[in-house]
Order: sequence, then structure tokens, then C-alpha cells
Amino acid sequence: MDEATLIISSKNYSSWSLRGWLITRMSGLPFNEKSIALDDASTREELLLRSSSILVPCLLHNDVSIWDTMAIAEYLNELRPEAQMLPSERLPRARCRSISGEMHSGFSALRSSLPMNLRSRRPDFKVWSSAQADIERIASIWRECIGIWGGPFLFGRQYTVADAMYAPVCTRFTTYDVRLDETCTGYKDHILALPEMIEWTRAALDEQGEVSELDVEF
Repeated sequence: MDEATLIISSKNYSSWSLRGWLITRMSGLPFNEKSIALDDASTREELLLRSSSILVPCLLHNDVSIWDTMAIAEYLNELRPEAQMLPSERLPRARCRSISGEMHSGFSALRSSLPMNLRSRRPDFKVWSSAQADIERIASIWRECIGIWGGPFLFGRQYTVADAMYAPVCTRFTTYDVRLDETCTGYKDHILALPEMIEWTRAALDEQGEVSELDVEF
């Protein structure tokens, strides 16, 4: 099987790049990593949520390019079924797709108000009501899944696409000092302690360059 290439942007700022990278690592498919510079105009537009579509991350494999994160997940799930990226049973598999899709298309207030920035810490950050509603919905999803399937992941002991989709939120909750209940704090800490997340975070902290609009105190 041909080796793949995953095109990503910033490890510090790009939540979508993190999702795509985690999903590809989860699949076990060998891949090369190619980064687009922060000074690339299209990259900045995507990071600042000014682009009408998100084209990075993009997986290149066997003359096929897949640039939507959920499409990447579905492609890799079909390609590497042994990776068990989705739950094997129908009900949890449907729920996994549902909450992954909700993360994919929703929570716009959280995205704009609490942008991903792994190098930053904002203690006592003021969270406005619209973003707080998103936070409460996410916490509700986590509590419900962990309550049904027992943790430590959203679907029990199985690490799935849903966990990759919500991983950037875990970093946001840390950056902006978001207060969570015991169940959600435990889940967040478990995700951030994954070897893949530690590897990504270290690279993000060493990354050169910045997007000034995402580093201002706001």
C-alpha cells in the first residue's frame, strides 16, 4: 500500500489539523507530514475563520485527495477496518458519528471566542454566554457518553474518531481555564495525556511564527 501524505497547517493554532493528524495516526496508515507555512494567505484565512471552506488537513493517498476531516475519517475507517476507529456495535457507532458531526459543523461561538492556542494560558478568562452554551453542550455530550459507556474514552475503552474530534476542545478548556465538573475534567486530562497529544503539543510549543490576531489579549 502506498504511503500517504497528510498536509497540515499550524500545530499551535489549527484544531482541524490536529483532528486530521490524530485520525490518521489512529488508523495506523503510514504517512508523511507536510506543513503549510503560517504566512501562507489561505492558511491564515482558515485559522481566522474567514474562509468559506476548510481545505487543510488534506490526506493524499493513491492518487486521491481528501480534505474534509470527516471524509478523511470515513476513508480511513474503510481502508483500515482493523483499526476500529468507530464502535463495532450499531447504536454506539451511530452516536459516535452524530457527536463527531456535531463537532464538525457546530460550536461556532466556542471556535471564535476561544481559538486554539497551545502556547497560551488565560487564567480567569471571561467566557461570554454564547460560548458558555457551547461549553455546556459539549460537557453534556461527554457526561452522557461516559455515563453510558463507562469511559475513559467517550465510547468506553475504545479510542474512536469522536475522541479525536473533541481533542482540540480539551486544549481550549486548558488554555482558557474553563471550569468543568469532575467527569469532564477527568476526560479532558485523559485525552491530553495521550502520547499522540503530548507529541503534538511539544511540536506546537516549538513551532516558529505566530498569528497575531490569535495571540492578542481579548
